[in-house]
Amino acid sequence: MRGCALVAGARFSPGRRDVVSASHLLVIDEGTTGVRVAVVGSGGAVVSSASHELTQHFPRPGWVEHDPEEIWRLVVGCAGEALAGARLAPRDVRAIGITNQRETLVVWDRATGAPVGRAIVWQDRRSARLCARLVADGYAPLVSERTGLVVDPYFTATKLAWLFEDDPSLRRRAETGELCVGTVDSWLVWRLVGRHATDVTNASRTLLMDLGSAAWDEELCAVFGVPVVSLPTIEPSAGVFGENSSPLLDGAPVPVAAVVGDQQAALFGQGCFRAGQTKNTYGTGSFVLQHAGDAPPLQRGRLLATVACTVSGGPTEYALEGSIFSTGSAVQWLRDGLGVVSDAADTEQLAASLASNDGVYFVPALAGLGAPVWDPDARGTLLGATRGTTRAHLARAVLESIAYQSRDVLEELRLVGTPVWELRVDGGAAANRWLMQFQADIAGVPVDVASERETTALGAAHAAGLASGLWRDREELDSLRRSAERFEPTMPDATRESLYSRWLEARSRSGHWASPDSADAPRRAGPAASR
Repeated sequence: MRGCALVAGARFSPGRRDVVSASHLLVIDEGTTGVRVAVVGSGGAVVSSASHELTQHFPRPGWVEHDPEEIWRLVVGCAGEALAGARLAPRDVRAIGITNQRETLVVWDRATGAPVGRAIVWQDRRSARLCARLVADGYAPLVSERTGLVVDPYFTATKLAWLFEDDPSLRRRAETGELCVGTVDSWLVWRLVGRHATDVTNASRTLLMDLGSAAWDEELCAVFGVPVVSLPTIEPSAGVFGENSSPLLDGAPVPVAAVVGDQQAALFGQGCFRAGQTKNTYGTGSFVLQHAGDAPPLQRGRLLATVACTVSGGPTEYALEGSIFSTGSAVQWLRDGLGVVSDAADTEQLAASLASNDGVYFVPALAGLGAPVWDPDARGTLLGATRGTTRAHLARAVLESIAYQSRDVLEELRLVGTPVWELRVDGGAAANRWLMQFQADIAGVPVDVASERETTALGAAHAAGLASGLWRDREELDSLRRSAERFEPTMPDATRESLYSRWLEARSRSGHWASPDSADAPRRAGPAASR
């Protein structure tokens, strides 16, 4: 591939073609279950999109893989479909933005561009024993202090350390610079512009970046056995990474002007630009992020500290994050695993058919519990069931568990961050009006549903539009956000606290169930263990 024609991290310049008049943005939204490409207009709305499911590979229990070449093929195909749906030509695209599943590892040959194998997905648990060893060896405090994260198979460096232990020849090739190592965004940037680069949001999820300096940490790289030479350069999220030189857009040299991890993109797309503003994205899991300003959070309790979407030329910005592992996936389990519902939307009517939960609680620890508990040994638990329990109770218990887990994170934010005065929400479950009202009730705060529920794509579009001069500043971006509906809390305080207290008891009973020696259950490695 040819080198890029624009300076990395720079603000926009027209380059070799007249794109100042172009008013549309192309956004690559590469997720865990599929690839979506959206065309976003100057009004900040999606005018066309195309998506395709991504093949999930499960070679062993606890292992999850994707094919990097399939990801790329889907990106190119969806881009063509989305552009055709908008009746636009490549010359109408001002800039490209990328948002992606975070933490997923891709390794490829620097000379040929060929992946050395499948991508290891963020959900993959194969590095569990390695994580337990690192915790036992006393590395958890160092990792927590430098990165704001925890030692867990969730994060990229643990997957890479496992890969290099499993195949030492790959480590030797990485040490000579023969291999490129990175997250999915860096793989896409490589294919688009021919540079090995990532942005600060994705780099902050690897366990290899120092949170304060926003640079690779050589000591952490040594701990995980990762050669620094194999890693991408770290750039601001909103800034020019280079010009497209790939088959995308028929090879038109459109600048890639933003790269943002999916949850930070949603934070940006929700207009959460000021410290204390908070969003929740309801997807396979749920991710509560609160903007924390331009200084790394000194206290984070049982939450993660991460980098928020950062604009070229501006300060590095930060966020506190509560990662909840099973929310939408629990609804999918009801549908596909148990056959309780035929469509996820059926849960709304079933839940509303009951006057109360009748004491039935479900803890969706289907892949352990994330923030703020961090118990990988927890397992899904149903409590309070009787002969009178129906599928409506199961549906309601699953929906309630989504809201309870979100409140768990909001309670932690109240202790170490800023009390939440409004929760901006997006994602598939934001369409469930019963759940949104219960979320407002159990959290005791207004819930504001974005009119565009796929705000990850909007966030990447806003960042690319800002970097390419389509929009002037964040104030203009803030004016683009639209609310579809707002839910105010109506539940009496006594009822709210009684329900939540019972949830906490149920949650505690799900803990430490799996054997700590099993392949998918590392010994406890959460923030409490790393303080």
